[in-house]
Amino acid sequence: MTIEPRLVVTGHRADGAATFVEDSSPAPVTVAALPGAEFYLMWGTADGTPTLGADRAAPVREPYFPGVGGSRVIFLRWAPHADEPEPVTDAAGAHAEAQQKLPGLVDVFEEGGEGMHTTDTIDYAVCLAGELVLTLDNDEEVTLRPGTCVVQLGTRHRWTNRSDASAFMCYVQIGAERG
Repeated sequence: MTIEPRLVVTGHRADGAATFVEDSSPAPVTVAALPGAEFYLMWGTADGTPTLGADRAAPVREPYFPGVGGSRVIFLRWAPHADEPEPVTDAAGAHAEAQQKLPGLVDVFEEGGEGMHTTDTIDYAVCLAGELVLTLDNDEEVTLRPGTCVVQLGTRHRWTNRSDASAFMCYVQIGAERG
């Protein structure tokens, strides 16, 4: 069964009572720079300390990575290895498209690094379906299966789907300062 992302947001009415303020199914964002990946930008908070109250906070989905104290929740579907499209030949065009649709995402990827990247975030990465391989810069690897939670503490890494099925992940990113 394919997981279809759904976003349900709660809030408060003018009288202070709790209510549902949103129930939607976000459309996936795809970019040629990451062939076969579907990004679902669910929610995010502005940098700094979030506040709660009667006024509904608007979701912050850009830039892709939050600054210090900000957060993002993203679902990401990784195509099966056999179904990944061929990489694009127009690297400049693919980069421009990614910057327009997912600002800041491709900035963290190393040129020629085969997906290796480092972010200034604490990430909680939860495998919901399929299998995904996490490789660190020293070539250590772990295979994530449903129910696995990885706490990514700003290390250099890459993600790879080597299986014949889609992998579906939930990433919660919290902007952090590098010590």
